[in-house]
Amino acid sequence: MSDHNIHIDRLSKVFRRDDKETVAIRDFTLDIKQGELVSIVGPSGCGKTTILRLIAGLEQATSGEVRIGDKVCSGPGPDRGMVFQDFALFPWRNVRKNVEFGMEVSGLPKEERAARAKKYIEIVGLEKFAESRIYELSGGMKQRVGIARALVTNPDVILMDEPFGALDAQTRNIMQAGLIRILDKTDQTIVFVTHSVDEAIFISDRIVILSKRPAVIKEIVEIPWPRPRDRSDPEFTALRKRILKELESENVMD
Repeated sequence: MSDHNIHIDRLSKVFRRDDKETVAIRDFTLDIKQGELVSIVGPSGCGKTTILRLIAGLEQATSGEVRIGDKVCSGPGPDRGMVFQDFALFPWRNVRKNVEFGMEVSGLPKEERAARAKKYIEIVGLEKFAESRIYELSGGMKQRVGIARALVTNPDVILMDEPFGALDAQTRNIMQAGLIRILDKTDQTIVFVTHSVDEAIFISDRIVILSKRPAVIKEIVEIPWPRPRDRSDPEFTALRKRILKELESENVMD
């Protein structure tokens, strides 16, 4: 069996503008096992999305590297799928055509595109809306289209950048439960950026807590309970308070 684990080794990112340098990420090292869901939380503006973009190959690291198995990720590739907060769907295409897009670009035959799109549209529970236009869908349904589009090309890793951040609280909870069901069906490796500690505890195998910029790993929290989890459980509540306290200590002004 091939190694699809993610190996992130001493990743650093410095942004340079005019004569000014900003160190965004410093010596970020993390291994993520195949089939694991790891969430990244941290103070606002600390570089969570930058880390995701470095893994995706959308940004170039100043130093360090990202590997999937033995392959160094030096740019975007089909082994990584991305789900964005703002959906990033094509409004002129229906659900099925949005899900098929990546396969079209790859030149897969029409019959195979249709069969794979049907499978993943069913996995995200949108089979009755396959021919619907994007403007006809709710926010949660749009995000499920985005997830299906990321899954359908069978990437080794799915990168999710606050995908439920724009949704109302009830829809967000529904989407979190749906993501767990999808994970059970596909055994996907997911790196998930969120500003919600509650969400991170509910869905994750591990939570990476970042410091304020320049971001370094402060702590990695293993979640000991099986999914689905009960948010009202005292242990859940206690862990949420502990992580929030850790984050609040980072937000204190110098």
